[in-house]
Amino acid sequence: MSMRQITFFGAATIALAAAMPAAAQDGAIDKRVERLEKEMRAVQRSVFPGGSPTFFEGEIAPDNTPGERARSNAPVIDLTARVDALENQLQTLTGQTEQNAFQLRELEKQFTAYKAEMEKRFADPAAAEPTATPASLAPTVRPPATTPTTTAAAPAKKPATTPAAKPATSDAARLALVKKVEVPASGNETKDAYDYGFRLWEAKLYPEAQAQLKTVVAKWPKSSQASYAQNLLGRAYLDEGKPSLAAVAFYNNYKDRPSGARAPHSLMYMGVALDKLGRKADACKAFRELEEVYGDKAPQDVRTDATAAKAKAGC
Repeated sequence: MSMRQITFFGAATIALAAAMPAAAQDGAIDKRVERLEKEMRAVQRSVFPGGSPTFFEGEIAPDNTPGERARSNAPVIDLTARVDALENQLQTLTGQTEQNAFQLRELEKQFTAYKAEMEKRFADPAAAEPTATPASLAPTVRPPATTPTTTAAAPAKKPATTPAAKPATSDAARLALVKKVEVPASGNETKDAYDYGFRLWEAKLYPEAQAQLKTVVAKWPKSSQASYAQNLLGRAYLDEGKPSLAAVAFYNNYKDRPSGARAPHSLMYMGVALDKLGRKADACKAFRELEEVYGDKAPQDVRTDATAAKAKAGC
């Protein structure tokens, strides 16, 4: 073998030996980059799952074995440092995603439990609504029926004359007040019906306003006026001194029409009604829900009144 051939084979052997560590390092970097890409796709499926809170595990387990670091090649060292930084960022992002998903599930559980509790608490007071007419039922009780003597007939005759005169005069005066309220006639039947209920409420004729507003809600439940009418119905109960019925009316308006024009108002006034009932903890829940659901989207007057009501309730 000539000296020239020996020199050639020696140079080839040295070049091959020098290239092997670099190839091994490049292969290790490629594996780490490929693993990062897979894990990043899993995180993307977790962050944007199309409405599903499912957490996707990484496609491969984390590799805790430190790879070989190239110390003689500056570009390889820089790439290794960048891969390390990406791994740390990916780990942080994965942890934040898991925490956010857990907190979201807890909030959904609390809100569902709160809604169920409110529906259960407000289910019974609705049955007490006919309490507006016990006065007319009182004169029907006639205790003298067990004494048919002539002496007992005289006392029974006196209560029969005096109560009959009082309702007649009060009913006549009430009817005169109702007749003074002008009935709107703009041609829009739904709006005219609501406006008439509003005018009755404004005249402090609360029972008549309540009956009119209930008609609007029952006849046009899907109209834009239904949110106004149901909210004003709660206001009429609240002004009449019936906070339990008011809380029911406000809650039904918020539950049935959460995107209605008066839904934020009803949620705020529900807190006021609950505070009047002495249920300060529930009132504070209503005020917090107003902030969480509507926030800055709530009208300015609602936010101002809610701030004052929260301070009064001690929230």
